[in-house]
Amino acid sequence: MHTVVPTLVLLAHIGVVVWFVAILLLRHQGTSDARLAWIVFIVLAPFVGAVAYLFLGAPRIAGKRRRTLARVHAECAVGRLQNDLLLGLHAEVPAPYDRVFSLAGAVSETDVSGGNALELCGTPEAFADDFERDLDAATNSIHVLTYIYLDDATGQRVGEALSRAAQRGVTVRLLVDSVGSRSYLRSDLRRTMESHGVQVVEMLPARLIRVALARLDIRNHRKIAVIDDAIGWVGSRNIASPAFAPKARYAPWVDCMARMRGPAVYDLQALYVEDWRVNTGEQIQHSHTTSAAGSACCQVIGTGPNFNNEALTQVLQACFYSAREDLVLTTPYYVPDAATESALRGAALRGVNTTLIVPARNDSHLISLASRSHYERLIHAGVEIREFEQGLLHAKTMTVDHKLFMIGSANLDRRSLELNFEVSLLGWCPDFAGQLRFLQMSYLAKSRSVDTAKWLNQSASQRLVHNLAGLLSPLL
Repeated sequence: MHTVVPTLVLLAHIGVVVWFVAILLLRHQGTSDARLAWIVFIVLAPFVGAVAYLFLGAPRIAGKRRRTLARVHAECAVGRLQNDLLLGLHAEVPAPYDRVFSLAGAVSETDVSGGNALELCGTPEAFADDFERDLDAATNSIHVLTYIYLDDATGQRVGEALSRAAQRGVTVRLLVDSVGSRSYLRSDLRRTMESHGVQVVEMLPARLIRVALARLDIRNHRKIAVIDDAIGWVGSRNIASPAFAPKARYAPWVDCMARMRGPAVYDLQALYVEDWRVNTGEQIQHSHTTSAAGSACCQVIGTGPNFNNEALTQVLQACFYSAREDLVLTTPYYVPDAATESALRGAALRGVNTTLIVPARNDSHLISLASRSHYERLIHAGVEIREFEQGLLHAKTMTVDHKLFMIGSANLDRRSLELNFEVSLLGWCPDFAGQLRFLQMSYLAKSRSVDTAKWLNQSASQRLVHNLAGLLSPLL
């Protein structure tokens, strides 16, 4: 008996390891380093690792939702294609940057369109004023999607504007994430808004009973608003005040948004319609408005589990490789895959002025440590790393050569690039890129340079902690 139990435990150990290693090697999705990290975890701690993998290892969505998502996504993709054929839009993007948009079109269902007008809102006051003005001017429909909706000053202000619109007959639809907006979903504000006619829908319900069917940490992280099928908003700002009460010690949250008009709004609206239909079953009829409003060339890129998972990663790498003079990135979380970091380092190595701006204090200590495990390689390549000191820099922005830009909801981490539902606006517009670059420089002015000499000569204990956290990068 004394020898039977250890033997059974050993056999179970081997069985769990072999079974999950086989599952990992047979997966269609995921990168080699992520697979290797999970294999090492499961080999070292088979039972804990196996349970962790079941909950966190793959972008697992419940079967019914997965099938619905695939069907709706395919139908919306056909609608976009038909719309593009009708438009015959032509966007003038010079070489070599045109190849970035060609790649983006190949890995997503959208194409670059010309004739767009863009405005940058880089302060919370400007966003609140302009967004409320658009809501109050709406005559037909308002569609808002956000990861976090807080019952604070900004949430109350937006909620009142949405309620006013609904009361005057505008169709108002609000999508909020189950986890990010948990407190709002239980609030009096939500009940008041619904009593005024606002349609509030909870995305990806996080219930303990659903653990067996789907990962609860797959979230809809997008920030989208479309008013009257004509005005679109996209960026990093949640419906929350910069003070951000749940994590006030890291405040203020520093974000930016882009207001857009023109043909690209159709693709932003299509992405919203897709999310609404998946979560409600209701099909929204939306306008094929195509009138030109400006000179910006824009492309909306939606990514998420089970479709387009690698699209944003590939587009980012193409942007890094296309840079010739200047490349500036801002992100709150920097934990990329090896290929994306290699492309970033490659830009610096070939002489591009490459700058990465991240928060000095991060609301996720583990991700902060993992981010710092990448610093040494970036420093050796010539990347200038700056740490923002006046709050939590939450803006996700990129400018290339003062002409190409990206703004959206996705962080430079594995969760955004491989797991969550995200939206990004890729564009070619020297005027708007210049404004965004100016905003990035304002972040730079409030940042401190990473002490290269001190960092490269850090103590053994610091290096151990950072590199240990870095080993977890593929799992974050």
